[in-house]
Amino acid sequence: MKIKPFTDNLVFFDAEFSSLDANFGEIISLSMVKFSGEELYLELEFSGEYNDFVKEKVLPKLKGNKVSKEEAFKSIKEFLGDSKPYLISYVNQYDIIFLHKLLDKYEYVPYWLPIDFSTMLFSMGYDPEVLRNNDAKFLSDFEIDITKYKRHNALEDAKMLRDIYLKMFGK
Repeated sequence: MKIKPFTDNLVFFDAEFSSLDANFGEIISLSMVKFSGEELYLELEFSGEYNDFVKEKVLPKLKGNKVSKEEAFKSIKEFLGDSKPYLISYVNQYDIIFLHKLLDKYEYVPYWLPIDFSTMLFSMGYDPEVLRNNDAKFLSDFEIDITKYKRHNALEDAKMLRDIYLKMFGK
């Protein structure tokens, strides 16, 4: 069976968090990349504690131009408009929960049903951790040079998802 995407009304989404604990963690950076390639990248003000992974792998890749949650909401709403795109993230169980935490108080959320990229990989016969593990066969199958992306940077990760998706579906 050939996999055929339902729509191209997609936005590739990635976020970095202060912690993976949804009760305490918050988005510290997020990025959205439209199917067309248009990009949004935001770093959010945060004064809480960061876990050790974030301190080591994420914070060094931030640029430092922080916005408030309200400014982030306005930027996201302007970027997405009324199109209600499907958001695609690598492991949406985290990205979407934290996005809802950020946007729900403004009563604005993109289309309610996110698309999980790791499940797409699984359904195509790949271990969903191929990106995390830099799987040589996967990268070769889709001619992906993973070294051109800075991992654990929301913009780079969202761009990588889009690029891989386009190759997977011959777009």
